[in-house]
Formats: sequence, structure tokens, C-alpha cells
Amino acid sequence: MAKLDNLDNKVVWITGASSGLGKALAQECALQGAQVILSARRFEELENVRVSLLHPDQHISIAMDITDEAQIRRAYEEVLAKKGQIDWLINNAGLSQRALIADTTMQTERAIMEIDYFSQVFLTKIVLPTFLKQKSGRIAYVSSVAGLLGTQYRASYSAAKAAIHMWANSLRAEVAQEGVEVSVIFPGFVKTNVSFNALNGQGKPQAHQDEAIENGLDADDFAQQTVKALMNGKEYIVVGGSKEKLGVIVSRLSPTTLYKMIRKMRVK
Repeated sequence: MAKLDNLDNKVVWITGASSGLGKALAQECALQGAQVILSARRFEELENVRVSLLHPDQHISIAMDITDEAQIRRAYEEVLAKKGQIDWLINNAGLSQRALIADTTMQTERAIMEIDYFSQVFLTKIVLPTFLKQKSGRIAYVSSVAGLLGTQYRASYSAAKAAIHMWANSLRAEVAQEGVEVSVIFPGFVKTNVSFNALNGQGKPQAHQDEAIENGLDADDFAQQTVKALMNGKEYIVVGGSKEKLGVIVSRLSPTTLYKMIRKMRVK
């Protein structure tokens, strides 16, 4: 596993970079010397982030809808035209959920899977040839502790985050001999606007904050821990509070105990 002292001359492409975890990751990567490619749907929001970064002129904003394959292809071509390489791809764009299974429409189920799984798969497939040609680079996925545990009100989200984890495991094995490395990040509760945007059963934004998120880890702390772990070549990165980390440990040691714990959890 390659270890880095800094990200000087490294090109880091981050999706979902207009706010929340993506914005915090962009700020930390810039502090470490990276040239950051910021992607999300809203160009003006990306530009607000870009000018807040250290050395703003060396970063670029490329607006794209992560679910639009034509836009992804164009964005990829623009990245290569302007930077000529991609050293890290951080698949961060995502959508959460706050609804019981019985109240969730199939349209909402599919919408969450489209954004949190299929769009990440497609972007990776588009970018992978560049990594293989370079014989270097790291592809990272922001999964979730929910994807390791599976909790109430987050069934579709947990499933999608678990799916991208397993897909990434397969990718890691397939490209291991090609110099390409794969990391999966499992955030616990982090203070962002994720709760406001989380979908209810009818596919509409919840539009209010969760207590657990409000009391979660600061986004800057999350970013510092995550980027440090990526620079150290870590492949399995759990970032969160003591409760989430305990849950991950229990999930490995005793799934039955975990299931009992989850039944008693207050997670909405």
C-alpha cells in the first residue's frame, strides 16, 4: 500500500463536493496540496467551495448530474483535458433515507439505489481505464456504518451502501496487480445537511435535522481522519463516534448480538 506524506501534484476528483462531507474532504485535500476537481449538480455552489480552498486557482469546478451518463462522460473528458491525470477518485455523492420499509415506494427504493450504487459504478467504469493506464491511483467510496449494520428507517440506504462496499471489494481484488488501490470509507453520524435531504417513503426530502446527526462528529474532523487514512493507504476506514465503532466491532464478532442491539436503537 502506497503511503503519502502530502498530496502535492496529485489530482483528486470528489463527487458531491458542493456541501457536507464532500466539501470538507475537498478542503482537507487542498490543505494537503492536492489539485481538486469539484463535482456536483450546482455549479455556483461548487464555485463557492472552490474559492474557499487553499490556492483556489489550481482547483476546478465541473458540474454534472451523477445519474446522467452523458454528463459523466463529458466531465471525465474535461478533467483529462485540463489536468491530464486522476490520482484519487472519491465517490462521495449520495442520498440518505428516513422511512420505514412499509412506507417506502418502489420508486424511492430505486432512486436511492440509482444514486448511491449505480451512479458510483458507472463513474468508476468510465474512469478506470485512466487508472489502469497510469498503473497508479486510488478509488475511494463513501459507504456508511449503516451499510455495515442495517438499521431502521434506512433499509434502502443501508442496502445501497452495503452493495457499493461489496462491489468495491471485488474491484480491489481485480485491480490489485495493476497498481490501482481501492478504499471504502464508513462514516458514522457526522454533522452535515444529510438529514434535510434524506428521502421519506414518498421520495420527498425529509427537510429537518436528526438529533443523532446534530450531535455527530464535526465534518472537518471526519475529513482530517479520512484523508489521513487514505494517505496512509488504508482500505477499510471507519470514521465516527464510539457507539458506531462499537457496532462495527460487534457486527464482526457476534451478528446475533448486533441484531438485538439494533432492535433497541433509537435511530430516527
